[in-house]
Amino acid sequence: MEEPQRSTEPAAPAGDPAEDKPPLRVGMVGYAFMGAAHSQGWRTAGRVFGLPLRPVQAVICGRDEAAARAAAGRHGWAAVETDWRALIARDDIDLVDICTPGDSHAEIALAALAAGKHVLCEKPLANTVAEAETMTAAAEEAQARGRVAMVGFNYRRVPATALARRLVADGRIGTLRHVRVTYLQDWLVDPRFPLTWRLRRERAGSGSLGDLGAHIVDLAQYLAGERLAGVSALTETFVRERPLPGAGSGLTATPAAGTGKVTVDDAALFTGRFTSGALASFEATRYATGRKNALCVELNGERGSLSFDLERLNELWFHDATEPGAVAGFRRILVTEPEHPYLAAWWPPGHGLGYEHTFVHQVRDLVHAIAEGRRPEPSFADGLQVQRVLAAVEESAEKNSVYTSVAD
Repeated sequence: MEEPQRSTEPAAPAGDPAEDKPPLRVGMVGYAFMGAAHSQGWRTAGRVFGLPLRPVQAVICGRDEAAARAAAGRHGWAAVETDWRALIARDDIDLVDICTPGDSHAEIALAALAAGKHVLCEKPLANTVAEAETMTAAAEEAQARGRVAMVGFNYRRVPATALARRLVADGRIGTLRHVRVTYLQDWLVDPRFPLTWRLRRERAGSGSLGDLGAHIVDLAQYLAGERLAGVSALTETFVRERPLPGAGSGLTATPAAGTGKVTVDDAALFTGRFTSGALASFEATRYATGRKNALCVELNGERGSLSFDLERLNELWFHDATEPGAVAGFRRILVTEPEHPYLAAWWPPGHGLGYEHTFVHQVRDLVHAIAEGRRPEPSFADGLQVQRVLAAVEESAEKNSVYTSVAD
């Protein structure tokens, strides 16, 4: 598992020394929500951290040329393509960043790796285990040629979760006993919300399981420093027919005629066992009324516990069970000190960071991996492991199985 960042990396020096560093020319496929978030990372990382390479926002790609050009102007991309194959064929691109729905991840990533590009691919890595296996094999071959591939699980890059991983790795909570994780949203509770691509299996692969569950499976395994060995699961689709999408998006859309079938899960609930025997529970839903982006994780060990809430992402709660009972209890760590992961390059203590900074940190770590010629984390192999867990969850739910092992 990834070693948490320990350096007190300084901020980028005054002036613009980045101009003297070799460029890392990026082509990004996709320009919507994740495209905007990734753009923030590429635009900002070199201005904050003293990176060994200079990220260059060379090309953005989208099928709608007008929308892609608008995104290029808004987010700072120099050129536009409307065909991802043309983007990959360009000789002025070193890295391809994939921010598209899951049904295109494998095809784009395999073509980019074959063309000798580095690859960053949004999570989940693919829509199926078979696709993820093919992508991982291609990434291993590319690594031997000096090209790296990383999957974008950005919640590893919250300073508080990176600090939690450090504390676990340092033995501060001792032998792990329990991990419990929930990821709760409510954006689908209105049955009038249209049938977007995220609600269609052929595009998204799965519903809340792949969208939210992938995040919490990766985060749980990252924090624990070990893998899940098996799961027992339930899934449910609460609204099975939705209006077909028309112009616009969300509840402001002009509806098209008719409805279509929702072919993914709305909620997933599962338990699991880590290879060490530690127990875990997971809940991922887009139907938790009143919850917007509530990702919470708690780890309990023989010597202590850790608790994190994404909606209070500058805080980590720690209980040291070795202290006398009269004074022991959870205490809040405000994760803004320069000794904390990533924070030496940012603001004075007490000045918190936000969601967008996780993508800046993601770029920081990827650029260092490329410059140092080492495998980035999370790697495609890590993404494949998550995909296997998701497949085991679906198999368990479909069979009403008590326990389904995670295949190797």
